[in-house]
Amino acid sequence: MVTATAPPPTRTSVRVHVQKFGTFLSNMIMPNIAAIIAWGLLTAFFIPVGWTPNAKIATIVDPGIFYILPVLIAYTGGRMVYGVRGGVVGGFAVLGVIMATSDPIFLRADQAPSPMFLGAMIMGPLTAWLMKHVDGLWAGKIKPGFEMLVDNFSAGILGGLMAIAGMFVLAPPLLWVIDRLGDAVNWLVSHDVLPFTSFFIEPAKVLFLNNAVNHGVLTPLGIQQAQQSGKSVLFLLEANPAAGFGLLMAYTVFGKGLAKATAPGAAIIQFLGGIHEVYFPYVLMKPRLIVAMIAGGMTQIFINVTFHSGLRAPAAPGSIFAVYAQTPPDSLLGVTLSVICGAAVTFVIAGLLLRMDKGDHEEGGDLLAAMGVMTSMKGKESAATAAVIGTGAEASSGPIHSIVFACDAGMGSSAMGASVLRNKIKGAGYSDVTVVNKAISNLDDSFDLVVTHQDLTARAHERTPSAVQVSVDNFMGSPKYDEIVALLGTTNATNSDTGAVAPEPAESAGLGALLPESAIVLDGNAGTMDEAITEAGELLVASGSVEPAYVRSMHEREKSVSTYMGNSLAIPHGTNEAKGLILASGLSFVRYPQGIDWKGKQAKFVVGVAGVGDEHLALLGKIAKVFVDADKVSALEAATTKADVAAVLDGVTV
Repeated sequence: MVTATAPPPTRTSVRVHVQKFGTFLSNMIMPNIAAIIAWGLLTAFFIPVGWTPNAKIATIVDPGIFYILPVLIAYTGGRMVYGVRGGVVGGFAVLGVIMATSDPIFLRADQAPSPMFLGAMIMGPLTAWLMKHVDGLWAGKIKPGFEMLVDNFSAGILGGLMAIAGMFVLAPPLLWVIDRLGDAVNWLVSHDVLPFTSFFIEPAKVLFLNNAVNHGVLTPLGIQQAQQSGKSVLFLLEANPAAGFGLLMAYTVFGKGLAKATAPGAAIIQFLGGIHEVYFPYVLMKPRLIVAMIAGGMTQIFINVTFHSGLRAPAAPGSIFAVYAQTPPDSLLGVTLSVICGAAVTFVIAGLLLRMDKGDHEEGGDLLAAMGVMTSMKGKESAATAAVIGTGAEASSGPIHSIVFACDAGMGSSAMGASVLRNKIKGAGYSDVTVVNKAISNLDDSFDLVVTHQDLTARAHERTPSAVQVSVDNFMGSPKYDEIVALLGTTNATNSDTGAVAPEPAESAGLGALLPESAIVLDGNAGTMDEAITEAGELLVASGSVEPAYVRSMHEREKSVSTYMGNSLAIPHGTNEAKGLILASGLSFVRYPQGIDWKGKQAKFVVGVAGVGDEHLALLGKIAKVFVDADKVSALEAATTKADVAAVLDGVTV
């Protein structure tokens, strides 16, 4: 008798936690880099000491740094936590911190106004997190018709209270922290020890901790410093591409095998494209080369400090082009020398270390092993390093046997799209190709090809980095489906005849309880998309399929990605998180003879969807088959009774 024992829980390392935290910080800063660059350019040109001083235009500079940029960062952080609703309350709540740290009324006589980036990165996500939990307190308990009233007032009250809390609770300790961090940076600069930060920064980059350092500390402090003096050397501590370029050049000259062959291409991507991670596996392959990276980093920082060089705004990505775009005229010499000398020092030391290697063994295996280490540390394969090394290129060259159609909830849009694609593949004779549908949150990296709406492709790729990604904007009649069939003709060589059959939803006997006649409306009353979603949702509530709060989740789902399917059909449904509000699988059908504007498309048929398990998939397959047939769509338009609608939908087989 075998007794099963649960494996001991694995602990996530501190490094992984720091990586995730750094990624979270980076995701708040990076979407707003364009706005930061815009502020930097306005500063460089139009302030009194700029290239082309203009007093009127310069009035934009202070509001930009003190108000617009922190609000944008807080909104981005809030949206990451709780969608647009979280972004709105987070963006408003940060105003309290902003005023307490930029208005002389709140500052001591010896304190200067501070751009509140750290406050934005705290207040935005925190307020959104609170909003999410406040909404959860009365989820499903609000009477129909009062949802919008409760939503608006609860968000407004919370946003106002958090703004006050930020002003009197968060701002004072943040001002103290900013003062201490500023003192630390000034101490490093005044004591000529700033170059020694390379002992921390360079190893941190290779371990993917650079986001936590750069976007969590250096960028906020650098922006504050640039606001006061027009530039900051802190922007050059992590982003300068010199050391990485010198390392890759050393591999180009002194390396062996695959490492030597791929280093020139990696150097182009790193130096010109600004993707520093391409050189990380070259360091991981020979860890002693971190000495060369530290020496090169110290050199470039030392020169920038000596020449009082700095950038006006962050250089993102760390390309030489981005660096020079943010370099003021009085820093051109210093920045140029730092790049040349930093690369040269790294090149010399790395070259000596590489020459010290004994034997003439190939380094290809070592490099690929290092890439494996890098992938495990980062949690996913790097597209940049795959482009250099060539790994992952076979992802689309092998046979394709498993296809997944993914959407946010996995119960409506993806089911319809999967049905259409499955029929095309089945008709082409590829019987061993499976087509299933899933929620993005349930994806894993076991599929050969992933189909998503174009707005969801990036999210799907994070979970399925090895799969071929196909983006569509029309679920019912996308030309990409025919391209997928054509791709199978290349990857699978010939139509398979293995006898395997792609899984399909079980055949439905009819509409039955899933779409009763009481849930069919021939002339809808709605005049807008939102009203149409509510009408379809209330029919689901009336039929006992969902709780009233599910209707609100249908509106939330529509805010992320449109449920318009094409061919005059929209299928609004709830989010993945709202599946707990579904009591039983069900559909509703509403026809709008004059059409409804659905985000620029005309929808004449709105099918509300609520699915438990796979009970509703067969009927969705029928509906999909109806709406790719122009004659059947015409029959639905001409139907005069609910029985006519049911007859059209029941008149096809999946």
